[in-house]
Amino acid sequence: MSGTVRVRKDIPSGTIIINRPEVRNALNRQAIAELIQALEDFHGERKVRAVVITGAGESFCAGSDLHELLATSESEESLQQWQVDVEQYQSLFELLLRYPKPVIAATSGWVVGLGVGLVAACDLVIAGRSTRFWLPESLRGLSAGLTVPLLHFRLSAARANRLLLTNQPATADEAQDLGLVTHTVDDALVWAKSQEAAAEIARGARESFQATKQLLNETVGEWLFTQLSIGAAQMAAARTTPAAQDGLRAFLEKRTQEF
Repeated sequence: MSGTVRVRKDIPSGTIIINRPEVRNALNRQAIAELIQALEDFHGERKVRAVVITGAGESFCAGSDLHELLATSESEESLQQWQVDVEQYQSLFELLLRYPKPVIAATSGWVVGLGVGLVAACDLVIAGRSTRFWLPESLRGLSAGLTVPLLHFRLSAARANRLLLTNQPATADEAQDLGLVTHTVDDALVWAKSQEAAAEIARGARESFQATKQLLNETVGEWLFTQLSIGAAQMAAARTTPAAQDGLRAFLEKRTQEF
């Protein structure tokens, strides 16, 4: 890997670290590909009983890399690239949902846009008190198409609307009340609590966790994967609109866009 994503083993856990702190760990194409590769590598590590996903620096993930989005919007092959991109996002989320080992999101600082979807695709969420969950897609002219089904599945439509429609960040405590966060702890304890959760998981049978995840995510949530496909298509379509181009430029130019 190039260093966009780093991995480490602290048996019984394996940790995947999104390593772009200079942009609050925004996800570009390379980071998504390396996240998928890291998960596939840990899949075969028998001693790794749970996987922790976290971010380097002060934030978990700032969502999609908006500089990459704007550059793509100005390309002659933007339509094809949008489709490739959302399919890659969808592949990551579906891999997490089908992953045989429990996956723990360990968060602090900002969790924005696609980062909220990444968290919602994990099984457990340990959030530091500095964590802020924010879905500002409507302020950018974009769609949270892949995040919507995951939030509906985890929280219910009414609770998901708190995050999706208000344009206001939710604190870690608020997100726990909604059901998105499993445990809220002081930032200094996020790592220790994640390792504690991994150690507790290691006490159980691998087959039991795999069967539970399969039953929950693929049987009880039988429509989830269809909804993700629909959400991915909506997400790609939204990126082609003038509203998206105007919203992205406004954000990167640090000005308010009126729609």
